[in-house]
Amino acid sequence: MITIDKLNSFGADTAEGLDRCFGNEALYLRLVNMISDEKSFDKLRTALDIKDLDEAFEAAHALKGVLGNLSLTPMYEKCAEITELLRARTQTDYTPMLKELFELKEELDRLCAE
Repeated sequence: MITIDKLNSFGADTAEGLDRCFGNEALYLRLVNMISDEKSFDKLRTALDIKDLDEAFEAAHALKGVLGNLSLTPMYEKCAEITELLRARTQTDYTPMLKELFELKEELDRLCAE
């Protein structure tokens, strides 16, 4: 079960996230728990696998919004980096960045499951 303390140790800005949820901790934690099922992660990976930078940008941009609204700072920052490269349609190997993002997602998933 995810808690505010666990999110703080993860590096989330929980004060900001809670503020966006009007101080409703239960709502905030429920929304954080939903990240595990966010379809944009798979869309981003698939689009990058087939080198569809337009689709990858759309997925990364959507994901950046979700992560930013929940103030999941470590994930947001990595996703923002990917998004900006994709916005410029930068031809590069996104594998290391994607790996970091998915490792952060796995860490958050573990925290939510504990």
